[in-house]
Amino acid sequence: MKRILLIAGTLAIVLAGATAMSAKEITVQGRLQKTVESGGWLIVAGKGKYLILNARNFQNESWFKESTQVEAVGNTKPDVVTTYMEGTPFEVTRMHPVEQKQTGAEVTRGDSGRVTRVMVSGDSLIQARPDTATLTISVVTQGKRAIDAQQENASKSDAVVRALKSSAGPGAEVKTSGYSLQPQRVYRENQPPTITGYEARNSVTMTTNDLTKVGTLIDAAGQAGANDVSGISFTLKQDRPARDQALKEATREAISKAQVIAGALGGRVVRIVEVQEEGFERPRPVYESSMNAGLMKTSSAQTPIEVGSLDISSRVQLVAEIEVNL
Repeated sequence: MKRILLIAGTLAIVLAGATAMSAKEITVQGRLQKTVESGGWLIVAGKGKYLILNARNFQNESWFKESTQVEAVGNTKPDVVTTYMEGTPFEVTRMHPVEQKQTGAEVTRGDSGRVTRVMVSGDSLIQARPDTATLTISVVTQGKRAIDAQQENASKSDAVVRALKSSAGPGAEVKTSGYSLQPQRVYRENQPPTITGYEARNSVTMTTNDLTKVGTLIDAAGQAGANDVSGISFTLKQDRPARDQALKEATREAISKAQVIAGALGGRVVRIVEVQEEGFERPRPVYESSMNAGLMKTSSAQTPIEVGSLDISSRVQLVAEIEVNL
C-alpha cells in the first residue's frame, strides 16, 4: 500500500512495508538552508545534506533561519523518496542552535566517525625569463634661442629614431613618449628671474622582443645623438604559462597542507570542497638604472646588459573535508 504525503513543501512517496526498518538515531550538526522547492529546509553538514521532514515543528523559533548553525537529533528515513531527492530524509526529534566555530568547520557524527572541514592556503613563487625589453631614450639640446634648441633637437632626434629602427630590425616598436621645450632661468636675490637659454627634450620609447640587442640599441642611439637613457625595463608579455605554473604549485602546496593536518589527526582527506584563487601577482618589471648614452660614444666596447629573472607569485585557498575515525 502507498501513501502520498506533502512534507515541508516537498512531495514525498512513503513506501510502507512489513520489512521496513527504522534508522538508528543520529546527531547531525550543520547549517540550515532552504531547499530548491519552496517551503523545504535542509541541514547542510560535513557529510552531505539532510532534508528535514518535520520542519514546520521548528519554524516558529526565532533562530530557525537560513545559515543558522544547529545540532539536531533524529532518525533518517531511507523509505522516503522525495521529488528532488535533495538530501537524506531526516525526521528531527529535537534541534537547537549552536555557536559556529571560528574555523568554519561543519561536523557530522554517526557510525563512521567524525568529518570536519579545514581551510588552508598555498603559496608559490616561481621565476621566469622576461621576453620584452622597453627603453626610453631622449635627446636633450640647449640653445640661446628657442628655435636653436628646437632645430638642433629635431635633427638629432630624427637621426636617433632612424638608428634605432635600423638596429632593432622588424618587430620592434618606436614611438614618441614625450616632448618639451622650456626656458632656462637664473634666479638672483631681489631680482626677477632671467632667461639665459632654452632646453628641448624629445623622448622616444622602444619596445623589442630581441633582448640580445638591447646593448646594441643603446650604443646606436648614443652614436646618433641621444644623450639620456632614462631606464630599461624587462617584462614578461606572454605570462600565461608562468601564471599557470605558479597556480599549479600553490594548489599543490595547499593540498599538501590539508594532508598533513589530516595525518596529524589520524585521518584522511575525503574531498576538496572549495578552491579559490586568492591572489596573483603579475611579474614586476626588472629595471636597469638610467645612464648617459652620450658618454659611451668615445668607447668602441658594446654596452653590457644583463637580463635578470622575474618573480611570479600565486596564492590559493581551499577547504578540505577530513574524516577522522574516533
